[in-house]
Amino acid sequence: MMTTLAVDCGGGGIKASVLDDAGTMRTRPLRVPTPYPLPTALFVKTLLDLGGRLPAADRVTVGMPGMLRHGVVVATPHYVTRAGPRTKPDPDLVAEWSGFDVRSALTDAFGMPTLVLNDAEVHGAGVVAGTGLELVLTLGTGLGCALFDGGLLAPHLELSQAPVRWGMSYDTYIGEHERRRLGDAFWSRRVQGVVEGLRPVFLWDRLYLGGGNSRLVRPEQVTRMGDDVVVVPNSAGILGGVRAWELRSGRT
Repeated sequence: MMTTLAVDCGGGGIKASVLDDAGTMRTRPLRVPTPYPLPTALFVKTLLDLGGRLPAADRVTVGMPGMLRHGVVVATPHYVTRAGPRTKPDPDLVAEWSGFDVRSALTDAFGMPTLVLNDAEVHGAGVVAGTGLELVLTLGTGLGCALFDGGLLAPHLELSQAPVRWGMSYDTYIGEHERRRLGDAFWSRRVQGVVEGLRPVFLWDRLYLGGGNSRLVRPEQVTRMGDDVVVVPNSAGILGGVRAWELRSGRT
């Protein structure tokens, strides 16, 4: 039986569990706060320490925020800041994270095969049907995005960094800070407006809304989005750790 250590790295917390080859958790997930400032060595150590508190596994799947290509960080939005989301980036951390081969570093640290993807891509691996064009949007600290075509990952888009309104990016416009400021009802209307704005851009067959805040979208707004929009549990960020190995495209 192939077991997988699945690690879901967020802006506010990092959680992990071990899955069997059917994608079932063998133990209750563990969570630790994301430490800041977060140089790359501390990131690797945090994941290694977390994994050491869980049953042994045969391979590792890591989902983390930002643009990654072939396991190498192009840009990451939170881990380059001095004190976490919405604080100032540290130029030294920006330089350190840019071009960091996180897959190789974690493969060496854990001593087993490691797959590193954007966190929304791992989340999507846990929920997509594998047919048609399927878009995954994760609502949490910011906005995550993953696109699947026939079950294969399309090239990653950092939709979260695109401007949307009032000088805000999608990351801030419907992120956790704005949800707290606006309240769930008004924030839910924003989310519904974003979905309708993106519909003609992607023309998806199915849209999945996941992430820790997806459950807070008001039912009336979900209904207005239509039958092609489905709210999925945040646990997919870990449960996708097994299926991500099957659905990855040649670029990973």
